[in-house]
Amino acid sequence: MSLLSANGLAMRFGADDLFGGVTVSVPHGARIGLVGPNGIGKTTLLLILAGEMSPSAGSIAVAKGARIGYLKQEAMAAFGDRGGVLYDEMLAPFAALRADEAQLAELEHAMADAHAESSGDAPADALANDALVERYGRLQAAFELAGGYTYPQRIRHVLLGLGFGESAWQQPLAQLSGGQKTRALLARLLLEAPDLLILDEPTNHLDIRAIEWLEGMLAGWPGAVVVVSHDRFFLDRVVGHIWELGRGGMETYRGNYSAYVQQREARWELRRKQYKAVKERFEKEIDYIKRFIDSQNTAQAIGRLRRLGREVEALHAGGIEMAAAIEGKGWARATGDLDLGRSSMNVDYVAMRVGQLREPSGALERMRLKIKAGPRGPDIVVRSRALVVGYPGAPLVTLPDLELRRGARVGVLGPNGAGKTTLLKTVLGQLPPLEGDLKVGDSIVVGYFAQARDDLADDDTVIDTVLNRSQFSPGEARNCLAGFLFREDDVFKKVSALSGGERGRLALAVLALQGANLLVLDEPTNHLDIQAQEVLEDVVNGFQGTVLLVTHDRYLVDRLATMLWWVADGRLTVHDGTYADWQARQAGQAGRTGQATAAGAPGAGSNGRGASRAAGPPASRAATDRAASGGGRNATAADRDAALVDGIRRAATAGPPPRSKNELRRLADHVAALEDAIAGAEARAAFHAEAVQRASEAGDVDGIREATTAMAAAEAEVAARMAEWEAAAAELDGA
Repeated sequence: MSLLSANGLAMRFGADDLFGGVTVSVPHGARIGLVGPNGIGKTTLLLILAGEMSPSAGSIAVAKGARIGYLKQEAMAAFGDRGGVLYDEMLAPFAALRADEAQLAELEHAMADAHAESSGDAPADALANDALVERYGRLQAAFELAGGYTYPQRIRHVLLGLGFGESAWQQPLAQLSGGQKTRALLARLLLEAPDLLILDEPTNHLDIRAIEWLEGMLAGWPGAVVVVSHDRFFLDRVVGHIWELGRGGMETYRGNYSAYVQQREARWELRRKQYKAVKERFEKEIDYIKRFIDSQNTAQAIGRLRRLGREVEALHAGGIEMAAAIEGKGWARATGDLDLGRSSMNVDYVAMRVGQLREPSGALERMRLKIKAGPRGPDIVVRSRALVVGYPGAPLVTLPDLELRRGARVGVLGPNGAGKTTLLKTVLGQLPPLEGDLKVGDSIVVGYFAQARDDLADDDTVIDTVLNRSQFSPGEARNCLAGFLFREDDVFKKVSALSGGERGRLALAVLALQGANLLVLDEPTNHLDIQAQEVLEDVVNGFQGTVLLVTHDRYLVDRLATMLWWVADGRLTVHDGTYADWQARQAGQAGRTGQATAAGAPGAGSNGRGASRAAGPPASRAATDRAASGGGRNATAADRDAALVDGIRRAATAGPPPRSKNELRRLADHVAALEDAIAGAEARAAFHAEAVQRASEAGDVDGIREATTAMAAAEAEVAARMAEWEAAAAELDGA
């Protein structure tokens, strides 16, 4: 049974239909990404699935006992008026364990007191001690099994991973910013470990390091995940299915985001072909009916008209797929859920309805974005020497000597607060260098896309914003804005009244007018839906000038940047190549470091692991073993009780016993087998990806569909095996 299933969900606000006909299920362990344009209702659907909102129609079923955790996109009110500090909130999911921990401490004191007050060999005292020891043993075993000795480490791991340094752990909840509260709520949800985790834009307030940590966390997540995200790289790394929400309902796809993009195009190409074939068949039917409606074949013509009328109405109600469904399932089964009404027997009316069938489109309306070309500009766009940027008394970044050449595409990456935006403002001349020299080439025309969109005047209207930056007439300005999806009365909205996505689209419209040869883009995809991100990617990819791009959008960086500037710890480091190249180098360095440590780095024992790992637990286990077996031949009952209490206390903090050599050998063999399985699945995925490319070039729709399905299955196997490998490797490393 699925963890959660939804049938026929619809949501209406007054006379407006947000979405309808949504039928989905969430299997155990599923990783699902929900995508769709801004305003389509993704957040509303998550609220319904999380049980925080009731649908206008349809039903939700949740598996008995299943726990659901929900992360809102913005969580300013996440903790209400609760007092306390951040760390106390992270302790809340472990209230039962902490109660057991306190009870264990009480039992330890009781055993110690019983031993001190014991009169030696009195049977009653011995029975009482045995009862305490037995009770302690049962509780301690359950406590260890439930993670009682590891929950502080889990809290530390999650807080550090999400960017909360130890100095922030005692910060009052009331003093956290909105972004910090969202991260704190995510941390608590991860520690609560619900069966289904529903996340609405979880990466919004995370820097790249925290996002990558979250990706690793979710890769080994034992429950199911449904996530809304505009971060395409994150979706590629985390999910194995895509739900695409549109005006017509929900489309489902197998595989990650990249697989979804390929399948989406293949699916819509197939629908366009179906449309063309169906339209031709309908037109032939109309021609036959018109020729024979008043002849000796009148009865047959009327029968065909009746059948055609019903089929045309079914396609209007259910889409082009209804043609194949009617052919495969029969009329009654295929159209049982549709409200068709009664079709007219007038041939002219049916012919008109055939003419009204519209060719399906593979995407909702997209922006028409083209950046006006500027002058060619010099070969060296920006040059720096001994440059330090920041604010008086607060230097942020020291740069190596740099030359940014014409045509380069640089991705500027790094943690939040490292100084990336400050660097851009220095390049733009908005801030003076603290030290050194910075020269921007002559005839450089900069097109700047500000992260805060603060170059837009709140009191201006949308159309005034364009008129003030161009020589357009009002009609030309409206035509320009229509390309950015501002139509009719939208052009008279005040900038202050625009949503984040609308401000982003308007800023792109302004950028397109500037005739730049250097684009400086500061978080350009913030608040843009995925379709708008795809358009921006295509346009910047076709831009002939130089690009300086600050972003957390690794998908965009990987496809656009030919060089990376990594800003962290007060320095800028240059990496030639794409983001994927940089990741591969980082992984290789980590692997070599790990191998060096295992081969005998300082402090490593002969078994390839640090000697400190072996210190402590053996003594505790020995004490426990001696106590359990009765101690030495000359030990008294009091000595044995004291040894037992001491052994239990030591064992309670010693951790689990080491594995035997056979267990370690079997675990190592399992890790090696998983590595071979991953390599095989990756090879199959690469083979099928090449098959998708060949089929696309040949226009073979069936081949595209088959190869895409096979590729998605191979990629899903890679993801599943990787999750197994990470768990097994961590277990082996900790053994």
